[in-house]
Amino acid sequence: MIFIIGLFIGSFLNVLVDRLPQEESIVKGRSHCEKCKKELAWYDMIPLFSFVFLGGKCRYCHVRLSPYYPIIELTTGLLFVVAIFFVLNNFQFFPLHQGFAGQAIFSFQFLVTPFYYLFIASSLIVVFFADIKYGIIPDKIILPAIIISFLYLMFNMKHLILPHLFCALVTALFFFFLSLIKIRGHQAMGIGDVKFAFLMGLILGFPSIIVGLYVAFLTGAIVGCILIIWKRKKMFGATIPFGPFLVLGTFSAIFWGEIILQSII
Repeated sequence: MIFIIGLFIGSFLNVLVDRLPQEESIVKGRSHCEKCKKELAWYDMIPLFSFVFLGGKCRYCHVRLSPYYPIIELTTGLLFVVAIFFVLNNFQFFPLHQGFAGQAIFSFQFLVTPFYYLFIASSLIVVFFADIKYGIIPDKIILPAIIISFLYLMFNMKHLILPHLFCALVTALFFFFLSLIKIRGHQAMGIGDVKFAFLMGLILGFPSIIVGLYVAFLTGAIVGCILIIWKRKKMFGATIPFGPFLVLGTFSAIFWGEIILQSII
């Protein structure tokens, strides 16, 4: 059930990935084919199924559709399942007290934590693919994620607010200094990366941020070397976006941080 819900959320994330970087409304205007501009019917937008049923082509003009659509939907479905398993395995939820007729009144943590991690997973997916496709990390994703993360800490983990805020500030400051460095006339980091670094530090805290940055820089270096060897760097334009690697680092630190930390110490 969680996987299927994730597929439908992923379909909406596709809209965010394409519209937010281009500053288009996400509530106005129906989904349409990018080539023929024909508005799509509901049965053209069933996650995964419609893409497979139509053979990956538009029903009307038969132009091949972007593979990003099913990839984002499938990625969201799978990550939703991973996030729920993570929450169930790492948080112990107990009823606060017995309510009317013996019904359990569950804690705020029980009610909020699963939705928080699903929201963060969704936000990171948008950042990942928006930065790959357009080289932009949308503020309309980062700023709400920062606010939600702060509120989650404030109401659910008050003892972690100051350490996580300090970690966020230090991480953002580190990336800000990196953004001042220019390589072949291009900034080593963009301002979007600086903002995401703040969010990353707020979510992870210390020492998980070490794992996140370790994975991000390691995977970035590996992919960069592979693209240079294959001479495919131009597929990303003049620079390789670093946002996707930061997202990979964040997911790795959230779900497997302790295992990775033990392996690198």
